Amino acid sequence: MTGFCCPICGGALEQEGRSLLCEKRHCFDLARSGYVHLLPAHLARSKEPGDNKQMVRTRTAFLDKGYYAPLREKLAEKAAGFLAEDREEPALLDAGCGEGYYMAGIAGAVQSAGMKARLLGIDLSKTAVDHAARRVPSALFGVGSIFRLPVQSDFCTVVTEVFAPCCPEEFYRVLKKNGVFLQVIPSEEHLFELKQAVYAHPYKNEVKPYEQEGFRFLGAERVKRKIRLESGEDIRNLFRMTPYSYKTSVEDTARLESLERLETTASFELLAYRVEK
Repeated sequence: MTGFCCPICGGALEQEGRSLLCEKRHCFDLARSGYVHLLPAHLARSKEPGDNKQMVRTRTAFLDKGYYAPLREKLAEKAAGFLAEDREEPALLDAGCGEGYYMAGIAGAVQSAGMKARLLGIDLSKTAVDHAARRVPSALFGVGSIFRLPVQSDFCTVVTEVFAPCCPEEFYRVLKKNGVFLQVIPSEEHLFELKQAVYAHPYKNEVKPYEQEGFRFLGAERVKRKIRLESGEDIRNLFRMTPYSYKTSVEDTARLESLERLETTASFELLAYRVEK
């Protein structure tokens, strides 16, 4: 059992050789890197949905330098702990998995704990999923939409979501009874010094109420550190990972381009929810 379901009929997908097939014999071939494309054409909305090659390269270059390593370690620790609660068939879905940076940490924690767990990743970007499949061969990745997950109902012990769109209804559907949803959001002061350096009128992030319908809130844990960016390239790569880059004026962009060193706060909220079924 792969955990994925057919985007055409909804049937469970089983692996046969280099393909995934449902009972109705709808067939989805694995790419060379090992991922599978499960995004129907009518949900794609563009020829290249999700992050493009440049975005994936930018994020990979930044994350692989370890700036967000404490967040990955804490998320992996939490995920592995909740997976261990499932004594039967633990499974984790990383919704909006990107290029697999956080999944790599989770896979490492699962292996270190001596557990066997099914690890699944879904992202809208084919480029990102291809990269993730090469990075974490022990997981199975698919191109798909968070808002219509090609994942079987009641299959997952844990769902993780890091800075990706959130669809609580779909997460509720794919989680088992007593399953756990782990969400990472930026805290109020996240990257505030970067915004001070770029914008004339910087602002703190708005943190919305934690409650999610259908889930019991278990608590929030803050992961916070100062990061020192020693090159203009790292600063620009970080900025391009944020939503700010899409709405920055020419004047503010010029301030960004002039920066060569910067110390800023990386601060995250790791939220945990228990599904109520």
